[in-house]
Amino acid sequence: MKPMGTIPADFEITPLRIGGQEAAHWAAMVGDTPLFVYDMAVVQARIQRFRAAFPTIDLHYAIKANPFAPLLAAIAPLVDGLDVASGGELAMALPVKPGARISFAGPGKRDDELEFAIRSGATINLESSGEAARALAIGERHGVTPRLAIRVNPEIELRGSGMRMGGRASPFGIDADRAAAVARHVIDAGADWRGFHIFAGSQALDPRAIIETQAETLALAGRLADAVGVMPPLVNLGGGFGIPYFPGETPLDVQAIGDALAEALGKRALILADTRFAIELGRWLVGEAGVYLTRVVDRKESRGETFLVTDGGMNHQLAASGNLGTVVKRNYPVAIATAAPDAPTETVSVVGPLCTPLDRLADRVTLPVADVGDLVAVFMAGAYGLSASPTAFLGHPLPRELLVGQSEHS
Repeated sequence: MKPMGTIPADFEITPLRIGGQEAAHWAAMVGDTPLFVYDMAVVQARIQRFRAAFPTIDLHYAIKANPFAPLLAAIAPLVDGLDVASGGELAMALPVKPGARISFAGPGKRDDELEFAIRSGATINLESSGEAARALAIGERHGVTPRLAIRVNPEIELRGSGMRMGGRASPFGIDADRAAAVARHVIDAGADWRGFHIFAGSQALDPRAIIETQAETLALAGRLADAVGVMPPLVNLGGGFGIPYFPGETPLDVQAIGDALAEALGKRALILADTRFAIELGRWLVGEAGVYLTRVVDRKESRGETFLVTDGGMNHQLAASGNLGTVVKRNYPVAIATAAPDAPTETVSVVGPLCTPLDRLADRVTLPVADVGDLVAVFMAGAYGLSASPTAFLGHPLPRELLVGQSEHS
């Protein structure tokens, strides 16, 4: 038997309830499984928690975490900006947020994407001096002043982060020792300079590491602004807030981070006195709000082990299978959604329908006894789930997606 992560406290189990209804209700309502269910009430609570901890900081939603259109439409009025990473995501964001409230990051932006961003009024976070030259040329060609910010590749890295974005050679951002010169160039060329985007890492659960990184980021922003000689209208401090997927991990203390950031802001460089600051979050806002429901289609014994074979797997939940950058396979929290409170338990592995041994949603975990027709719930499914999975592999149908739990004010 192997341990699994802790089921988020937002959900009642045995049987599982999502948005006030049993999981089986939502599966019956859409008519089939597999199914992603996102509870907007959980997202709203996260946004309220952020506002309490960071009352002077803008909140941006990084839509790569989950671009499901109804979810995006519900989040958009509750945040100050949307961050996108492709022309496709920009097209998703524009119907729910004006271009001036959207920023576009990511290496390898094509000329048509740059033109789309410039024409729509979105801020382009420049990843290189070459991208800066192309954006300026496109703006001049079309008679539109581009809104440009400098994405900085900092010398610092976020300790303990699942994905480190700074402190090394990188395709992301302009190296810190060159960033001021590029900023000065785009200002002199007549662009609408929007400031800096400084992102050091993601999926960190150590508040001390985030506090240290934010303080160093503020200091770096001050040095860069002094070198440019112009106040940056906005400094995006990145994100990096993690959520506890695996055994032994605990939720992040965001209030401690907010208190420390407020203290650091009080000591910021004079040139940043009127600068606005933003934190860009995706996973932390939506990750724990999602549940993936898949139905047991077969139960089998093989050489002393029991397998629950389900109608969905890594083609929808690549991360839960351990195949999205995880070095060691560890178990996301899972449950038998339809189990009774007094059901006996057993050790089983939950596997999907794909013809590969990689398709394993849970490896030798203790769960209530389940049979064909029961629902398995995979938690932490609100971020980097469907859109980050190989949905075309082997031609299985796409899962349904459903947003529940919206208040009348969302």
